[in-house]
Amino acid sequence: MSAGGFKGRTKELEERFFSEQDKKLLEALREQAASKERKKALAEASGIADEDLLDRLDELDVHGETLAALSLVPLIAVAWADGAVDAKERGAVLAAAEQRGIEPQHPGHALLERWLQEKPDAGLLDVWKGYVAGLAPSLSQSARDALKTDLLGRARAVAEAAGGLLGLGNKVSRSEQAVLDSLEKAFD
Repeated sequence: MSAGGFKGRTKELEERFFSEQDKKLLEALREQAASKERKKALAEASGIADEDLLDRLDELDVHGETLAALSLVPLIAVAWADGAVDAKERGAVLAAAEQRGIEPQHPGHALLERWLQEKPDAGLLDVWKGYVAGLAPSLSQSARDALKTDLLGRARAVAEAAGGLLGLGNKVSRSEQAVLDSLEKAFD
């Protein structure tokens, strides 16, 4: 038994309890500071000033060094549109990533791989749409049109990668077309 009997044990328990509480508070403060730093870096890398959007991106594990992967979210959404990512869709997404400089050693590549293996949060596409809405005013009309054309072309390539039945018929499923239509509306 501790020195001081019951009274001493009570004090020891109080100290241990408050020590644990202090550790939890300290850890929460550290995480808050780290989150603030991640969001600051993301804001600098992306030009995003909207705090809610930055919070959501941080929750989804998109940071300054993985921002390039955010540009591929529409391709991920199309690949998952019918509930699964097949090998051809995966290949199309990874080829698009490589064209954008997201090589296997790039920090965004690991995030992209995770999104291809495990369907990302449904809100990820909404976050991307918010990103586009925030970015659009800073672009000229021709730059916006070029971005839209490039993105929709790459997304359609992913949708067409799996092909129709035996490579015949419509190569884009209804669910993929719905995602493509949604992507197009994001630019309006």
